[in-house]
Amino acid sequence: MLTQALTHPSALPAENAHEGWERLEFLGDAVLELALSEALYVLYPDSPEGELTQRRAALVNQTSLAKKAREIHLGEKLILGKGEEKSGGRNKDSILADAMEALFGAYFLEKGYERAKRVILFLFQDELRSPYLLQADYKSILQEYAQKYASSLPLYQIVEEKGLPHARVFVVKVSLKGHHSALGSGTTKKAAEQQAARVFLLKNGIFKDELVR
Repeated sequence: MLTQALTHPSALPAENAHEGWERLEFLGDAVLELALSEALYVLYPDSPEGELTQRRAALVNQTSLAKKAREIHLGEKLILGKGEEKSGGRNKDSILADAMEALFGAYFLEKGYERAKRVILFLFQDELRSPYLLQADYKSILQEYAQKYASSLPLYQIVEEKGLPHARVFVVKVSLKGHHSALGSGTTKKAAEQQAARVFLLKNGIFKDELVR
């Protein structure tokens, strides 16, 4: 089962792709969300539902999971196809995050929920209590939403640059098929993209008002 959890579908013939980590990833995603939801519910008894949702989103997004995968050197253990190997798959956030979820799924099947929860809470112990957890990475949250529920990925475009050369302001538009586009601005392109993603999440009702503020 550990081998299955570490095997990317690209390493298998198409007819055997189900023997890779995708099914375990599906299961591990649910185990991870349940374990962290339970922990957040206990740790923050006065927090409203929206705040708890935001804290959980900041923990389970692709960037967060990839960071944990790098901390345990998971990339070194992955079994990849030649194409993914050549394209740097061992260090791709998307692949590392999927592998982490697959590991949680395998551990759940082998040891049960309580043991899996202990491992998850050990790995995320610092982040669970971090005062910075509410400073969400909106781009990562939108990216994960798109991967799960949309047929394409978000597209960011700079639509305007204004201000003096030493005090530029960038205006970025983010669009996603089937959703209302949104604009964001900032003194850097990265900040403008984050703001655009934040407005997009609120405008399209993906997060409640108290969640994106």
